[in-house]
Amino acid sequence: MDLNSAQRIAEAEAARTGLGTGPNRRLRLTLIIGMPLFLPVFGISFLVPKPLMNDVIHVYEAVIIGCLLHYVWIFAKYPRYDDRPPYLTRDLVMGIGFYLPSLFFGFWPGMIAAPAWALFVGITYFVEAIKEHRDNR
Repeated sequence: MDLNSAQRIAEAEAARTGLGTGPNRRLRLTLIIGMPLFLPVFGISFLVPKPLMNDVIHVYEAVIIGCLLHYVWIFAKYPRYDDRPPYLTRDLVMGIGFYLPSLFFGFWPGMIAAPAWALFVGITYFVEAIKEHRDNR
């Protein structure tokens, strides 16, 4: 086993467990920070004066859009399945986690974009798998 193979195995194990490294870590932190943040935002929206309540919710909706755009940015850096680090496809599909906070606040763009994103990543994986299967014939 050469050094590159050993390093790739170590990176795969790190990506599978814990937060991982590189783009896996960034996507997981985006999900861990962005998704459950709706609970404190919900509490804060009741603590601020009434005219500011909608502003707090709009800021969080902007955070959801930013998180989903971060997922798109990572996908754009690694568009092909073969070029992605291990488990990155799984982490990209986890962008569907932003559906729940979008549903909670009635944020339609997030309610549409989160499942559509997961479906898009799944379809691209499926298309590449079919393409690879045809190339191996």
